[in-house]
Amino acid sequence: MLFCKADFKDMDDRYRANLINSLSGFKSANLVGTQDGAGNTNLAIVSSVFHLGANPALIGMIMRPHSVRRDTLENILGAGEYTINHVNHEIWQKAHQTSARYPENVSEFTEVGLTPQWRDGINAPFVAESRLKYALALRSCQTLEINGVELVVGEITHLEFEESAATETGYLDIESLGSVAISGLDSYHVTQRLGRLSYAKPGIEPKIL
Repeated sequence: MLFCKADFKDMDDRYRANLINSLSGFKSANLVGTQDGAGNTNLAIVSSVFHLGANPALIGMIMRPHSVRRDTLENILGAGEYTINHVNHEIWQKAHQTSARYPENVSEFTEVGLTPQWRDGINAPFVAESRLKYALALRSCQTLEINGVELVVGEITHLEFEESAATETGYLDIESLGSVAISGLDSYHVTQRLGRLSYAKPGIEPKIL
C-alpha cells in the first residue's frame, strides 16, 4: 500500500489515528499516578514515555493538548510530583481501562481494581501491582507549537523494582518483570529477547553477551 500527504487528509479520523499511531512501532506501557489538591487519586495509561538523560535522571513524556480538562496533566502541574509504573502482563487489561473518561472525583484505581501504594515523602500514588516504578519531580512542561501537545520532563527522585531484574552492569531485565509493550492505540504485546550485543566499535563485529 502507498499513501501520500493528500491521502491522510481524506482518511476517516479514526482510521488515520490508528494508522499513524502504529508507525512508531512498539512503545512502553506505563501507568502515571497523580493526586490533586483535594486528595483525589488519578491513574492514566501513557505510551509516550522516553529517556532524556541519566545525570540528572530525566524522563520525558508527551501528553495531549491541554485544550480540555486533563486530570493527569493538571495534577502534575499542581503538585509537581507524579509516578510512572510499568504495566505487566497480569494487569494490562486493567491498565487499558484507565483510558476511560471517568469524572474528576472518581479514582481510576478504584474503578479498574488496582491498588494505590504510598511512600514516605512522595505525594503521588504508585501502583502496588507494578514491578518497576519510580517517582518524579516536575522539571519542565512545554507546549509544542507545532500541534499543541505538552512535553513533560521529570527528574527521578525514587526508584524501586523487583531484585530479580537487577544485573551487575545496571542493565534492568524488564522482560523478567513481565513488562508489556503497546503498538498503535490498543494492541498489547509481551516480548521475547533476541539477545544483548556488545558495545559497537568501528571495524569490530558485535558479540552476543
